[in-house]
Amino acid sequence: MAYQGFGKYKEVLSARSADEEIRNIAQDGGTTTALLCFALETGFIDGAVLTKKSSREWVPAQYVATTRDEILQSAKSVYALSPSLYRLKEATRERALSKVGYVGLPCQIEAVRKMQLYPFGARDIVESLALVIGIFCFENFYPESLKAIVEGLGEEPLEDVVRMRCASGKFRTEGEKGIIVPLKQASRYIQDGDRICPDLVSEWADISAGSVGSDPGWNTVFLRTKKGHDFFQQATGAGAIETKEISEEGLKALEKLAVAKKDRAKKHIAKREELGLYVTRDIYY
Repeated sequence: MAYQGFGKYKEVLSARSADEEIRNIAQDGGTTTALLCFALETGFIDGAVLTKKSSREWVPAQYVATTRDEILQSAKSVYALSPSLYRLKEATRERALSKVGYVGLPCQIEAVRKMQLYPFGARDIVESLALVIGIFCFENFYPESLKAIVEGLGEEPLEDVVRMRCASGKFRTEGEKGIIVPLKQASRYIQDGDRICPDLVSEWADISAGSVGSDPGWNTVFLRTKKGHDFFQQATGAGAIETKEISEEGLKALEKLAVAKKDRAKKHIAKREELGLYVTRDIYY
């Protein structure tokens, strides 16, 4: 069955880490974390640019990981803007890594691909990219907005939160109290660029992963490029990743969300064009 809104891919399935330690600390199935650990252990990468929680309350920190323990620090999602691309320069030019993994959101993955197409002044950086993994994203928040959602709308101290999750139209936290805020309310706090972003499932990544469409504790995974597909098969064959078929019902739910994001982008792009504002080319339609 053909689905809309997913971009090009070779295979889609449900997956999770075979390592219980990773699953216990992961946001969902730990697939991305497990893939990075396997890539590092096998020499497929010698480091990765990732995002983790900083010492401040749910403010993201961007860093270069070169050990398993450092990779594990990135296991949970942080629903706040994380400008991590600049760390690619640190990974390659300061730390002399030659096989770099990168994990980012759809907009960041698109930026990486543009760098590869037009590598002016950055050829050494893009030639060092060995694996690009994209995370699903419908919308994202400024750190200050995250605080407003949790403490303002949810009336829970941000420091009490141990995990956040956006699913089924709800923004949820886990912690001492645990709150549920309808995403329709939380959406007024999203960063403005999300309104014209049409990509939910990181269409330009080697491998993209998220939670929508799969059972709890599993990830929906798109294998998009030959490199991504071949590497994933290696990880599965080595026992690092467990897989199962994804249901048609799950894919339809994901399709609905992917199409909704594209429709929202079209709507806001049209508004901006009416105002004479510049918008990027419609490369996803």
